[in-house]
Amino acid sequence: MKLNYKTKLFLNIAEIGIMSLPLVAGAQGSPTTLGGFIFLFIDLIVSIIPVISALVLLAFVWGLTKFIAKAGDSKAHEEGRNLMVWGSIALFVLITFWGILHFLANEFGFQYDSSKPIPFLPE
Repeated sequence: MKLNYKTKLFLNIAEIGIMSLPLVAGAQGSPTTLGGFIFLFIDLIVSIIPVISALVLLAFVWGLTKFIAKAGDSKAHEEGRNLMVWGSIALFVLITFWGILHFLANEFGFQYDSSKPIPFLPE
């Protein structure tokens, strides 16, 4: 079954949303103030950015591999170069967005600690 671009995009967004549900469900209590909602939003976005960054880095490495391995084929060479360029741009945007979120959180007094402990199963 061949899916069109919009269907693939919708399914990818839905998949990311479903994968991020435990982050929202794991929040301690429901936020009751505007600051609580903002903190929940920042916490959700900051938690998702590393996953998206890893996928973008994987796309960049895939483009680099295509660029080097298919050096003789000009079309594949161009596709690899485009993947590397867009991967670099996406990484820059993600890291900038992450930095702006941390700056705003610190500037407006949200005591945000990005060094969360790794969850373990109880023994």
